[in-house]
Amino acid sequence: MGVPFKKIPRKDPRKEDAVAKFYPQLVTLGENADLEDVAYVMKEKSSLTLGDIKSVITNFVEALIDKLYGGQSVNIKDFGVFSLSARTLGVEKKEDCTAKNIKAVKINFRPSTTIRPDVTATRAGQKIDFYDLEALVNKDGSSSGGNSSGDQGGSDSGDGGLDENPLG
Repeated sequence: MGVPFKKIPRKDPRKEDAVAKFYPQLVTLGENADLEDVAYVMKEKSSLTLGDIKSVITNFVEALIDKLYGGQSVNIKDFGVFSLSARTLGVEKKEDCTAKNIKAVKINFRPSTTIRPDVTATRAGQKIDFYDLEALVNKDGSSSGGNSSGDQGGSDSGDGGLDENPLG
């Protein structure tokens, strides 16, 4: 279907008398995809079993962590580079600069140019379609007679009458 967005009004915080402008903000629908979801999509595109794919993904994550915690960055061709960075405290003397000054470590990901989203792409496999979530909700609400609660007429009313015999 595409990536939904909603229209969010924002004012310039540096100006007290700023007029709000509307900006599209991407929305995530539903729950996050998990290992099972990703593995299923991969299974549908290969001859491997779901268990084989889940095992490979799990082993990949463990190997990635081993390499990162071993001080290496990990470059996955045509995907991107994983690396570590740290939030640290600065000190005035070189001898006071120790591992105790590292307060937090995070894993960074820099996507390869081959997967970096391009809103101007025209090829089907690279094109991202966006749709206004509010417009879609309003369109669906009006086409179903305003029945957003689902308590009038049943939940299968949008099936186009497939259960009815058109010949009588």
